[in-house]
Amino acid sequence: MTWILFLIQMAVTVVVGCYFWSQLKKERQAQPGLRREASREMEHLRKMRTVHLSEPLSEHVRPQSFEDIIGQQEGIKSLQAILCGANPQHVIIYGPPGIGKTCAARLVLEYAKHSPGTPFKENAPFIEMDATCVRFDERSIADPLFGSVHDPIYQGAGSLGVQGVPQPKPGAVTKAHGGVLFLDEIGELHPIQMNKLLKVLEDRCVHFESAYYNPDDSAVPRHIHDIFKNGLPADFRLIGATTRNPEDLPPALRSRCMEVFFRALEPSEVAQIADGAAKRAGYQMLPDIGALCGRYAACGRDAVNMVQMAAGLAQMEQRTRITQADMEWVITSGHYPARPDQRAAQENRVGAVHGLAVFGSHQGAVMEIEAVTMPGSGHVTVRGIVDEEEMGNSAHCMKRRSTARVSADNVETVLRMQGYLPADRDVHVNFPGGAPVDGPSAGVAMAVAAVSALTGRPVDGGCALTGEISVQGQIKPVGGVPEKVEAARRAGLIRAYVPRENMQERFEDCGIDVRAIDTLAQALERVLLPAALSETETEKQPARIAPLAAQGTGGEASCNG
Repeated sequence: MTWILFLIQMAVTVVVGCYFWSQLKKERQAQPGLRREASREMEHLRKMRTVHLSEPLSEHVRPQSFEDIIGQQEGIKSLQAILCGANPQHVIIYGPPGIGKTCAARLVLEYAKHSPGTPFKENAPFIEMDATCVRFDERSIADPLFGSVHDPIYQGAGSLGVQGVPQPKPGAVTKAHGGVLFLDEIGELHPIQMNKLLKVLEDRCVHFESAYYNPDDSAVPRHIHDIFKNGLPADFRLIGATTRNPEDLPPALRSRCMEVFFRALEPSEVAQIADGAAKRAGYQMLPDIGALCGRYAACGRDAVNMVQMAAGLAQMEQRTRITQADMEWVITSGHYPARPDQRAAQENRVGAVHGLAVFGSHQGAVMEIEAVTMPGSGHVTVRGIVDEEEMGNSAHCMKRRSTARVSADNVETVLRMQGYLPADRDVHVNFPGGAPVDGPSAGVAMAVAAVSALTGRPVDGGCALTGEISVQGQIKPVGGVPEKVEAARRAGLIRAYVPRENMQERFEDCGIDVRAIDTLAQALERVLLPAALSETETEKQPARIAPLAAQGTGGEASCNG
């Protein structure tokens, strides 16, 4: 019996040995082929790495210092104040595309590394991701932002996976540990990812879970035990950039972040970017051509693209000079719309007032308001404003009269109470331009235009007004006043009248005379000129206008300009 068992064991041993010998032989025979295939692929990869196209002009002109970022001095100063101290904060940057948000964030981190008391080390990383491209798997198989766990059941689990050990993989939040995580278009981040991000910002680490993790398994390496117990470190500062409005972002995110606004570039600033791009590309371009580019390019990126296309035309004809015809062809080919002229007419006219508004990405603008009178029944009609607006969310939404319409009604009430609106005359107020006006800030300007039309007294064409008007004739504070004042300055106006509660010390050195008003009576006294003062007389007697506009200025802050 013993001999039979011995023979069976020998037979099994021989069979198993033959099997493994056969497998080893096949593997050895396959190795030369695998090596040859790997060698060919490696050679192909080396050849691919030797091929380089020329650097795009947009990368060639990318700002390398704060001085290279045009028009964002205020935004950069805000970023430095937030990130370059001993206690840097999370921040969200608002602004239109192509104005330097990403470059500013990168340069501010480099500046912060050398600031006194900064927690950022010399090797602090700057990890950049686009929130629109952060794709993730709800099963946590793959998540480039927060990281994931490579469970042993998935392909490529490696030697640890063979032993049944789950392996955490770090994401961008861990790679940014000790530095900055820059999330472009953060407003497009998926709600699930947004909630995870808020948790990471609070905990300063990211935790992982896996059904395959056993804390008592001795085969699991010590570092993996530590990761599942304490999480991966994720102590970074978040810089989120977005082209959305602040109200479009989750309040929970905004409450954890400081907010900085990068403004849209002015045509002259876009022209400066175009001139610099032409020089770096090695082409000559007259300043007038840069100004033409500034009239049509909406941002710095557009300007660089237009210059690159114009340079391509010049290169085709073997020229080193970009001509006006080249730029005009680019504008026509790309269907670039012209930006409106920001200069404001300063003639003293009856029933014509400069109002101030804010639109888009917190951009100030000067808008014309005109008024005429006609026989009627003592009513004020306003055209060019929003009549109704919605408030609330999808779950509870209601319609109401717009604040602009309410402001127009207040104007009619005030004019009637103060005796300016006769029972046999109507006033027609209009906002030219086609775009509907919303908000109450044009109330005082509408009232001034109406009184000018009713009394025949011209309005000082060198000034602009903003402010909400109450039914008692009081001027109430409004939003966006700094942007509105800057718009008046750019338009070439001399004075801007704003509600007293909106006055700021910064207006003392803003390049335009900013004055506070409390009531409609004050506004009329300072803005309306005598009815007998014609345009010709106005030009001959500038000293007569100045005292009129300066009456009753006690306690006002004004600027030299």
